[in-house]
Amino acid sequence: MILPVVMAGGSGTRLWPLSRGNYPKQFLTLSGKQTMLQNTLSRLTGLAHSPVMLVCNEEHRFIAAEQVRQLGVEHSGMFLEPVGRNTAPAIALAAFKAVEKGTDPLLLVLAADHIIDDIEAFQRSVNQAAKLAKQDKLVTFGIVGNKPETGYGYIKRGEQFQTGFVVNSFVEKPDASTAKEYIASGDYYWNSGMFLFKASRYLNELKTYRPDIYDACEKAMQVQNNDLDFIRVDKAAFETCPDESIDYAVMEHTKDAVVVAMDAGWSDVGGFSALWEVSSQDENGNVFTGDVKAIDTKNTLVFGEDKLVATVGVEDLVIVNTKDALLVAHKDKSQHVKAIVQQLKDEQRSEAKLHREVYRPWGKYDSVDSGERFQVKRITVKPGAKLSVQMHHHRAEHWIVVSGTAKVQIDDTEQFVTENESVYIPITAVHALENPGKVNLELIEVQSGSYLGEDDIVRFEDRYGRVK
Repeated sequence: MILPVVMAGGSGTRLWPLSRGNYPKQFLTLSGKQTMLQNTLSRLTGLAHSPVMLVCNEEHRFIAAEQVRQLGVEHSGMFLEPVGRNTAPAIALAAFKAVEKGTDPLLLVLAADHIIDDIEAFQRSVNQAAKLAKQDKLVTFGIVGNKPETGYGYIKRGEQFQTGFVVNSFVEKPDASTAKEYIASGDYYWNSGMFLFKASRYLNELKTYRPDIYDACEKAMQVQNNDLDFIRVDKAAFETCPDESIDYAVMEHTKDAVVVAMDAGWSDVGGFSALWEVSSQDENGNVFTGDVKAIDTKNTLVFGEDKLVATVGVEDLVIVNTKDALLVAHKDKSQHVKAIVQQLKDEQRSEAKLHREVYRPWGKYDSVDSGERFQVKRITVKPGAKLSVQMHHHRAEHWIVVSGTAKVQIDDTEQFVTENESVYIPITAVHALENPGKVNLELIEVQSGSYLGEDDIVRFEDRYGRVK
């Protein structure tokens, strides 16, 4: 049986400001009506497989869980990496878990942030690869390239092996002229970063070629803590694990690497130019999302989140307007957006990591306005959800209910607050907010005090495992 393992980590810095550290591209809706993670899970429908296993990091766990819940698909757990250590260790955790009960499934390793247009072709390649993986081959999927792409690594195929080819070599990202030679030869595929192999076979090869990674992951798996749908491993042990990709750790060394061709309209959406290419374009080559008005505009991507964006006489641009940031870039230079993100990180600016709108397991909040001693948020609490029982040392809060009904605890008293009513929470008061209704609770929160940071929260009780 095939066990899909979906890798949902990564930061997607080349799609900033849409993608942020705390809300990266795999959780965004970039094509169609589903997020990239949801699209990845949906394309497994019709493929014989056991419940999906996800691997993500601690900060994204509630976003991933909510998107899986919305889709209504069954899963076998979500591994939470204590720290990012690249793909080789992440896959090792999944493989160790898969063989725990004496089973040895085929692991179908997928990234959560890829676009694949032709699902039938995707599944056809997976089924072909499964026959090879059952013969102890480690299969990688090579994308049939339609242009000399310099943004991808390549796989050179060797002699044919049944429905695939022996891997001759893995090649780093080439320059333009070399990429043209690769495509013209017909012997090279784009490296998709998708794999299929037996769990035990991967672990054996990892132990052979990278025993340091194997040992660290084996020790980390010896201490497992289940928290809701999440699986945590020993942090100290996992932190000792080297940071390494599966290509470098295993695939470039194993004698049993096989590549299966996939021609399925694949893209890893590695930047805005790639997003423009895979999106539906109008007669002028434009891709517009949101409220956009354009005159004499060609081959331009515009994303407007909350206000009108107008363009006049421009060509080959990327314009992304979010609630707290505006990006204007030439389409051919959009790969360099990650340099802007690095500047923001160096300056410790919140825009590198956070959107103005932040998602939480109970709902979300939007930071509408702020000043030296105040902050205004619009808060949405899902039906039946409850914020943690908490207190603040440095700020007081006013809550004004816009719609719905709030159940409010302040120290030892409870009360219901309905539309157009408000309540005041003094500094150091122990308080909680709950939505007892069947519709979203919307309220305006006004914070005032000497310090308004999110780290001024002392939690006493929490439904979502955030109390140590």
